[in-house]
Amino acid sequence: MKKDKSKTKRFRPKLHIRKGDNVYVLAGDDRGKTGRVIEVIVKDLRALVEGVNIISRHTKPNTANPNGGIIKKEAPVHISNLALIDPKSGKPTRIGRRKEGDKNVRYSRREGNALIK
Repeated sequence: MKKDKSKTKRFRPKLHIRKGDNVYVLAGDDRGKTGRVIEVIVKDLRALVEGVNIISRHTKPNTANPNGGIIKKEAPVHISNLALIDPKSGKPTRIGRRKEGDKNVRYSRREGNALIK
């Protein structure tokens, strides 16, 4: 059985999605929703997206939440189920990488324009 390369220390996959990107959900219960990426979990190839994949956590009372109760929060979504939204057209797009000068730059495969952060 082959070992999953994303779990080993020396292999770090190139992810097309970064923190702060606006993304479109391609698959799952929240298909069609859009949101901003809060956090990217590289080890699991997942991302937390604002307002997408909301779950309910039942918590006991603690110092942070003295009453306890049910808390709604985002659960991670797999990177393959997300597409970056092109800032120019506002539509979901695939991402490519190309060299511009001495830097690698992400660009929109739909429009061809560079995505600069």
